[in-house]
Amino acid sequence: MKKKQLLSSQDLELTLDRLCHQLIENHDIFKDTVIIGLQPRGIYLARRLHKKICALTKNPNIQLGELDATFYRDDYRKRSPVIPKAMNMNFIIEDKNVVLVDDVLHTGRTIRAGLDSLLDFGRPRKVELLVLIDRRFSRHLPIQPDYVGKRVDTIVSQNVKADWEETEGTDRVWLIMNE
Repeated sequence: MKKKQLLSSQDLELTLDRLCHQLIENHDIFKDTVIIGLQPRGIYLARRLHKKICALTKNPNIQLGELDATFYRDDYRKRSPVIPKAMNMNFIIEDKNVVLVDDVLHTGRTIRAGLDSLLDFGRPRKVELLVLIDRRFSRHLPIQPDYVGKRVDTIVSQNVKADWEETEGTDRVWLIMNE
């Protein structure tokens, strides 16, 4: 297994700043917009974006949710054992703009499951997708992100992994080549 660094800690910080400014440009002070991170690893990106956007907009009241779509996946019965993550969705998204956040967009199946599970919390006005990495040539479903940190062309034998300070002790994004 070989690894190639796609984003360093400094590159990741610049990418997050850019994404925050794009979101602020489209959502102003987030009056009717919520940020929702998809479990398991989209929550770290969502938390970072939320913290930065709150500081930039001087609005500490932006709502942040963490959503687990495990039981909405089309392959959850094929996995063993199925262990859902804790959710933190203590608000309704009825008629709100939702920014759905995940770290790596690959096949689109996690996003589809996330969209299905969102409906348990109301009918949003609009849903936008933000991903740190878009693996654009591996989609199984017609799902495209609205905001992208970096686009990466990969083949089937490659994976992309985001390391987060909170879990791995450093911020980096890797391309992993399985031999």
